[in-house]
Amino acid sequence: MPLHEVTESTGVQPDSKLLEDIAQRVLWLSTRIVDAANHDRATGDGVKVGGHQASSASLVTAMTALYFAHLDAPDRISVKPHASPVLHAINYLLGNLDRSYLPTLRAFGGLQSYPSRTKDPDPVDFSTGSVGLGPAAPLFAAVARRYVDAHFGARPASRFIALLGDAELDEGNIWEAIADPATQGLGNVMWIVDFNRQSLDRVVPGIRIQQWRSQFQAAGWHVVEVKYGPRLTAAYAQPGGAALEAWIDAMPNERYQSLFGLDPAGVRERFLDGAPAEVVGVFDGMPDADLASLVTDLGGHDVEAMLAAYRACDAETDRPSVVFAYTVKGWGLPLAGNPRNHSALLSTEQVGELRTRLGLTSDTEWDRFDPTTAAGQWAGVRAEHLRRDPAQERQPLPVPAATGLKSAKPMSTQEAFGRILVSLSRVDGVGDHIVTTAPDVATSTNLAGFINRTGVFHPEEKVSWSPDPLVKWTESPAGQHIELGISEMNLFLNLGMLGLAWDHSDQLLLPVGTLYDPFVLRGLDAYVYAAYSGSRFVVAGTPSGVTLAPEGGAHQSTITPSVGIELPNTTLLEPAYAACVDWLLCHALARIADPGKGDALGKTDDGSYYFRLTTRPIDQAPFEAARERLGQATLRRQVLAGAYRLVDAGETHGAPVVQLAASGAVMPEVLTAAAELADEGILAHVIDLTSADRLYAAWQRTLRQGIRTATTPSIPGALRAAFDMRAPVVTVHDASSHALAWLGSALGVPCVPLGVDSFGQSGTVADLYEAHDLTSGSIVNAALAALALR
Repeated sequence: MPLHEVTESTGVQPDSKLLEDIAQRVLWLSTRIVDAANHDRATGDGVKVGGHQASSASLVTAMTALYFAHLDAPDRISVKPHASPVLHAINYLLGNLDRSYLPTLRAFGGLQSYPSRTKDPDPVDFSTGSVGLGPAAPLFAAVARRYVDAHFGARPASRFIALLGDAELDEGNIWEAIADPATQGLGNVMWIVDFNRQSLDRVVPGIRIQQWRSQFQAAGWHVVEVKYGPRLTAAYAQPGGAALEAWIDAMPNERYQSLFGLDPAGVRERFLDGAPAEVVGVFDGMPDADLASLVTDLGGHDVEAMLAAYRACDAETDRPSVVFAYTVKGWGLPLAGNPRNHSALLSTEQVGELRTRLGLTSDTEWDRFDPTTAAGQWAGVRAEHLRRDPAQERQPLPVPAATGLKSAKPMSTQEAFGRILVSLSRVDGVGDHIVTTAPDVATSTNLAGFINRTGVFHPEEKVSWSPDPLVKWTESPAGQHIELGISEMNLFLNLGMLGLAWDHSDQLLLPVGTLYDPFVLRGLDAYVYAAYSGSRFVVAGTPSGVTLAPEGGAHQSTITPSVGIELPNTTLLEPAYAACVDWLLCHALARIADPGKGDALGKTDDGSYYFRLTTRPIDQAPFEAARERLGQATLRRQVLAGAYRLVDAGETHGAPVVQLAASGAVMPEVLTAAAELADEGILAHVIDLTSADRLYAAWQRTLRQGIRTATTPSIPGALRAAFDMRAPVVTVHDASSHALAWLGSALGVPCVPLGVDSFGQSGTVADLYEAHDLTSGSIVNAALAALALR
């Protein structure tokens, strides 16, 4: 039937010739997008703009087949970083990107270098950039979908697809992700490996396909190889074909790749050099051009072969699939197969020749398909088929301002965190949205109470053969804890995708993860990825610091607060007292549940919330005294803003005044130091920094406002409320002293920062505090030094 009569309801697909024509336009646009960024606009700074024409070209066929003949609207897809021009070209042809953006690749406010959920103007399901994370993200998005379907009812069926370069398989996090028990059995996952056998620096010496195939199969994956195109496949069935196939299979990768840079006569000479007579005979009488075209006929550039592979993956409903698509880097371009083509750019002349070959002119080069043509009509059909309904407005979840946790005995912040989660699990409309996850440390990070109430998630009911009287490790589809293997990368990938379930699976969740604080750094790349993607979740690093004294330096974290302060879309919270944990955790979950709601903190979406907690029990009485002095409403407001005056030394009456500002577990030593200073006639205010991050952000906002308006910066209200703006300050932190040293500049007073600036070792808390100058005596001496500096 004529194409204009084709509708999706008929199930009719376009023929391969039409898809190949569309692929040629995608190849042109993706190539020209990079060319325009480098040759059509002046940057004025002399820095190369760059781009990846060759890496884009190798995926044109695979992506054209996906978008123009395979994907459905609910599917979610991750595109390898260097193929972003292909994604933008396809989005443009489908009507999802305005033409004005096409020349703006890598320009400020334009198309991003790599696909970005939050910064690109066209639809992007998954951000990519740090290689290895882009493929793992859809895998964990499928984990989140399986959880959502089990708890809130099945969503429209989605396939979670990743396009990745073969060099990405060198990344260790790939293998951590596919091996984790939580990712097993996901039949709606498909990875497409752009198997072009080149990396950034070189043509890869040797092909590791056998190793990779075995590793995927060992992890329970279905493996498909799309190696040869239709012409080579047909040739293998002819006389001498078996010898030809064996010859190509045995040929070193470097030699095979070199064929793409030769003229047809050169291809014949190099390909047949040393070949057995039976192989030479296959090509007797065949023109050089035909020989060159035949022996470089790879399956990854055949739309029918790729679509057949996709259908084979769809048929595997109980396990993930991976497709190895054999391609050539730079397909269809003059630099195809060149060992140095990764960042190479076509010359203006070469771009012009390509434009002419494709029947375009400088006036028509940016045009979409003519809607009266077959390609234009099919693009319209696909655009309508892939159109997604706008997101529905959601009602915020009724997260309480606090659970009312109190304790008459000393309590650690880790214990408080676990008890608050248990209380929240009982709140209607909130508890069923909480999902926790941990990399095999759930019980040692105090999630046991929550797990006992809600169970462990597993897609099938599991029998418990070794009941534990303390932890009810009951696995079922109703469970609300997702247990992971020992991989912090997987933890942050899982949290990141649970925190984006509102988008990928149309379900708001309240994700909470825990891990040992020093190992935040082991998962940092995935944490940065989640924050960059705009994910919203809570993570607790616990225990933290040298306060974890017996464990030794390998388990003692020192630089993690700096990570929390410096990482965008992340709020570091380090409370010392149980009630502060209560207010801060409930507030964080409320912001996740209703991200558009602003408050006195001046933000509408903090992204992730990073709690740095401890197992050291401390006396809660000082906080209760502050609550009595300030009143609950004022105190809560200041706790949320980042700081409050735990001890007010009162009127000075001429006595010297110093301020002791501290976070977390060191508060008992700080309070003792304040009392010792008072005995010596020195007044010491004690400031509990519940979020140095929020204080720093408030200070920076006022500074930048002053800079941008050429006015004198004001002092943030959070600082004014907690601090004396004239008294010197000592900062005390079970972390690098650098993390709080900025307070002196913010207050405009002398500052003596105390902290942990060398690796710890095993011992008692007293031993470690003595070694790192965190004792009350050291704090007193630091206060005297601060007064002297004044």
